[in-house]
Order: sequence, then structure tokens, then C-alpha cells
Amino acid sequence: MTIFEPHNLPFAVALAVMLALAAIQLVGLGDVFGGADVDADIDGDAAISSGPIDGIFTLLGIGRVPLTIWLALFLLLFAGIGVSGQALADSLLGAPLDRWLAAVMAGIAALPVTGVLARPLGAILPRDETTAVSLDALLGRRARITDGTARSGSPARAQVRDHYGHPHHVMVEPHETASEMHAGDEVLLVRREGGSFYATALAERRLSPD
Repeated sequence: MTIFEPHNLPFAVALAVMLALAAIQLVGLGDVFGGADVDADIDGDAAISSGPIDGIFTLLGIGRVPLTIWLALFLLLFAGIGVSGQALADSLLGAPLDRWLAAVMAGIAALPVTGVLARPLGAILPRDETTAVSLDALLGRRARITDGTARSGSPARAQVRDHYGHPHHVMVEPHETASEMHAGDEVLLVRREGGSFYATALAERRLSPD
């Protein structure tokens, strides 16, 4: 029995995707496809929020390693468990399982195993791309309004990059009560209250470029 047989099709596809992810990382195309931004958003959200979803992510090992590494590990385990399961079914039952049933069973089995392996793996992998930062670390940094108009009492969405270059999306109100900040405006984050930031438009501050 080989991975290329029809009943192993889902596992062959998973292995091919895993190899493609590995190739992309090796040739340095991860940043081109936004891999770093995805990893950063996951870690940024983990630093800001808490609750049942965080518990599930922790159990599955998501956030312990870069997302592309976690996905590659899951796909490898999915393929390995699936092919082994089909071989076992063929030995015990005289025929392999339906490939989609086998895929569901392998996926369920691979998730917790991925979580178990991701935790120690995260301890030895470099964390440059996924280092979480606190909200206070974003103070004093430039941001750009991306959606809406920021007025006093009516925040707008803005994007700011931390000192690792990772993007974070925050809600921003003007520091000056009478000011307004529109989509596309560059602003300086000057203070924070809870999860909301207050900013001053760079045009008003006349700051020199970074």
C-alpha cells in the first residue's frame, strides 16, 4: 500500500501541500505571501484577548510556533496518521476505509498530536517573526487610519507596526477633542485607555520622518 493509491488521495494532497510550504519557506517567499503578517496577527491577538478561544488555541499549539510551521506539522501528521490508519484497516478488515471517512478520522487524531508537538518545538525555534508585544509598546509609534473617521468618542480603525515590523490593528480617537482624523492620515499614538488609543495627526505635530 502506498500514499499514491486512490484511498490515500487526501493524504497525498496534504503531503504535497506540506512540501510546497517547506519549499516556500526555504526560498524565502513566506513574507511575499504575507506569512509573517498572519503569524504576527495571531500572536498580537493572543496578547490582547483572552477567553475560551485562547484556551483552544493553546491546546492545539497555535501561537507556539509560526502559523506556517504549525500547518506544515499538522499536514505531515495528518498524512502519516491517515496512511498508517488505512494500512491498519486493510490489514484488519481486508480493505481500506472510504478515503473521506479516513480523512476525517485522521484530521481529528492529528489536531491534538500537533498541539503536543508544537509546544516543545516552539521552545527551540527562533521567535523573531512571532514575538508578541504589549499594547503599551505601540505607544509613540506611527499609525495610519485605515477605515472611517476618528472623532472624539467615535474611534476609527488604524494600523500600526511594532518594532519587529509586525502590523497590529487598533481603534484610535483624537487626543485633541476638536480634531478629526480621516482614512489615510498618519497619526502618532500618544496614550492609551484600555484597548483604545489616542493619537495626534502627524501634520499637526510636524514630526520628522522615522
